[in-house]
Amino acid sequence: MPVRQSHIQISVTARTFLSRAPSGDHAMRARKILRLTGPDTRDFLQGLITNDITKIDQGLVYAALLTPQGKYIADFFLAADGDDVLLDADGEQADALLKRLTMYRLRAKVEITETDLQIKRGTGPAPAGALTDPRHADLGWRLIGPEAGEDGSDWEALHVAHCIPRSGIELGPDSYILEAGFETLNGVDFRKGCYVGQEVTARMKHKTELRKGLRQVEITGQAPVGSDILAGDKVVGTVFSQTGGRAIAYLRFDRAKGEMSAGEAQINWMPAPS
Repeated sequence: MPVRQSHIQISVTARTFLSRAPSGDHAMRARKILRLTGPDTRDFLQGLITNDITKIDQGLVYAALLTPQGKYIADFFLAADGDDVLLDADGEQADALLKRLTMYRLRAKVEITETDLQIKRGTGPAPAGALTDPRHADLGWRLIGPEAGEDGSDWEALHVAHCIPRSGIELGPDSYILEAGFETLNGVDFRKGCYVGQEVTARMKHKTELRKGLRQVEITGQAPVGSDILAGDKVVGTVFSQTGGRAIAYLRFDRAKGEMSAGEAQINWMPAPS
């Protein structure tokens, strides 16, 4: 995989993007590829990210960086490039992510730079060098290289069908990764040991039953992304990405019952049998 470069771009909060994120936007948001190099690179990442960096030798790794309180900062993919690691991040988060990683670096022998590399993705036959998207088999492959591109797949439908959250839409600074489904998406490893935010994440996994989280719902009509979901006069959740009569919603499970609405749209959710 190609060459090294430097510097970065601006970040906006997930909530800012949420207010302008169009429903049904199928295009991939801009990505930034960071390169981490140096003898301490893997140990450095292992102490920070939610997934096990040693999996990188078998393929693409999906992971997140959390606050010490266990809340979401950013999600990204990691790929090996020889002894280096390439970090594929949302372009809106790249500047803040670079600053955060640099803050944590301290005396670790790691250099972090931006590259000019791009992302191609698709669900058809994978080109040479492409890696399988670890979140779900139906999301196909991703290729880091000199050009960006997509193969025309209906990404909005795929994300909604498999309840796969995206930064700036379903994922924001108040998100907890287990409520966002990261365990199902192969984005967290509970055997790897300590990382930033691990204590809260482990407690949510082992000591509590999730009472809120992202779920796929049926929707009749459309509502602006970020609209409250009401059951009667009570707010029971928020609706996000929508397509083909289905949507991703953040729900409070004990209250999301009966007839629900979001703006002019009607919402229906049937919990899976326990």
